[in-house]
Amino acid sequence: MSSPVMRHKHLKLDQKKIDIAKRYFGVKSEQEAIDKALSLLVEEEEIIRTMKPLKGRLKGDDRKWPYL
Repeated sequence: MSSPVMRHKHLKLDQKKIDIAKRYFGVKSEQEAIDKALSLLVEEEEIIRTMKPLKGRLKGDDRKWPYL
């Protein structure tokens, strides 16, 4: 993975969601909470992409794919 590119963004975001993310991740800054939340989303996408070849091969599991 290449080095991250940092850019300034001016966004309108839901403060309640940011506060929840700060508590969830145990961080003080809004920027760190947002960064951790986005990193978690990227990791989840990588897991789903990696597991996609297993679709339909797991016996006895009737849940709809992807498992979210």
